[in-house]
Amino acid sequence: MRIALRLTLVAAFLFAGLAGAASALAGQPTAAAAAHAPPTPRDFTRAPAISEVSISRDGKHIVALTSPDGDKVNISVWRTDDFSKPPTVIAATRIRFLDVSFLKNDRLIVTTIQTLTVGPTRGHLIKAYVTDLEGKDFRPLLPDTGVKSSDIEEFYDRFSEATLIDPLANDPRAVLVRDNRVNGNGDIYRVDVYTGSAERRERGSEKFDNYQADLKGEIRAKQELGFDNGKMYIAQWIKNPDTGAWEEHFRSYARDRTLSQVVAFTTDPNIVYVSSVRGGSDKAALYEYDIRKKTFGEPVFAHALFEAGGGVLQSTAPGDFGRVLGFTYDAEKTRVYWVDDKLAALDKGLGSALGVTPVSVAWTDPGTGKTARIGVMDGVGAGIRSWSDDFSSVVVAKSGPKLSPEYFLLRDGKLMSLGRSRPWIDPASLGDTRLVEYPARDGLMIPAFLTTPPAARFGPGPYPTLVEPHGGPWARDNMGWDDIGWVQYFASHGYAVLQPQFRGSEGWGQKLWRAGDGQWGQTMQDDKDDGVKWLVAQKIADPARVAMFGYSYGGYAALAAAIRPNGLYQCAISGAGAGDLAS
Repeated sequence: MRIALRLTLVAAFLFAGLAGAASALAGQPTAAAAAHAPPTPRDFTRAPAISEVSISRDGKHIVALTSPDGDKVNISVWRTDDFSKPPTVIAATRIRFLDVSFLKNDRLIVTTIQTLTVGPTRGHLIKAYVTDLEGKDFRPLLPDTGVKSSDIEEFYDRFSEATLIDPLANDPRAVLVRDNRVNGNGDIYRVDVYTGSAERRERGSEKFDNYQADLKGEIRAKQELGFDNGKMYIAQWIKNPDTGAWEEHFRSYARDRTLSQVVAFTTDPNIVYVSSVRGGSDKAALYEYDIRKKTFGEPVFAHALFEAGGGVLQSTAPGDFGRVLGFTYDAEKTRVYWVDDKLAALDKGLGSALGVTPVSVAWTDPGTGKTARIGVMDGVGAGIRSWSDDFSSVVVAKSGPKLSPEYFLLRDGKLMSLGRSRPWIDPASLGDTRLVEYPARDGLMIPAFLTTPPAARFGPGPYPTLVEPHGGPWARDNMGWDDIGWVQYFASHGYAVLQPQFRGSEGWGQKLWRAGDGQWGQTMQDDKDDGVKWLVAQKIADPARVAMFGYSYGGYAALAAAIRPNGLYQCAISGAGAGDLAS
């Protein structure tokens, strides 16, 4: 959320400057141009009308961020038993709300941002608060614990005070919070969200991060970042269920990238779920792990074509707290495999209720070469976002690359619209996005997302084309609505946009990820050029009008594109590009 906001603020600056360039490069639209005019930069950068929607565990309230004018952002809280009444509105003063969700049925956690000027320097202060449902009792997520700092340390402390470790869904009053202040030492506190009292539960250390609590709210897992003869590693530590002693269980070296990490605790204090790449597999899977014996069991959840070690969704209902509801995996977007029958049936029924149908595409796994037909979203998808403990009330979102999220409440078998985040953007003015693959010159299959401009407005192509590599490069893109808006802004102005998942990208398997080692500006760059050549061969890209644009690693790739011999690009735009690799 914070990264998205910062990039959106940058986008607001750059949209204005690039708008004219887009029109000049794109050329003239067809006679259908009068209809479905493209969105303006303001349409993408103004605050959504509604966002961050969730429901309380008891199902009695819904909370969301709302904006009446695209500038001011409020918190709105509705009672689910009577939508004829207007919501309770919590207005911001001198701050801007970034995020909101339920900590307890009647307590919210709110992330805020505000400008901070110190001498000639102006920056942004991001802070978390806890409040009641009317906004009358705002208090910091971490209260004053008595830790004293110097004036300079207090200044730095204001930028990173605390991190929520665990909302402790099984505790009616408390949450676990990490102290990020200079003299806080990373200590973990149990904080009462009603009184603000804080009790230290675990002493922190500069060596450790990623603390995790078990289902009883006890910190029982943490990770160590260290060096062994100059080789960086991440070690997973777990508390022994019998002695309470911390023990190192597995160490993963950065070069090997076979990270094994605890992702969830189970109702058995000796068994945890661990994400790992094992047995020469190309994809991460989820395993049961026996803490006492230090042994892995068979995979609990794995996917033949996609990474499947990311997340475990568990029940927060008192009667079956911790029961597994579903597992996440990374396909064209993050998907959920529901193991709970009720949620699985509900998720399946959303498609027909909201007019969403998947499309079958041919797919070749970059890691194994296996081919299959897979179902992916056909422009629009629908999914469960939040639910009450008894599943009687569920928040659903319908969205896609050309449809900003529209939120619904499913209650008593009926769907009620809660609102669309950007109703002022006409989906017909935006481009169509699809998951594609193309072969690199050495035969490796490169996944990509291809967005083409509205054919009714700009014809069948070839189009001026923008290649937009992601940052990282240990990262990946996903198919869905993008609040930052670059892809659809240019597509709506007549561009085809390619988002290549070049070698070095994470989240598509080990082979594609590792193939980028030491290949900045070399085979990683070839993958982007091969994408352009493929688009030209498909008569999608106009070879005389191709540009590259990216941030961070993507900015580096744009710099490399500008200086490569026999380059394919007429324009390159580098945002925060790492131009000097030696430093």
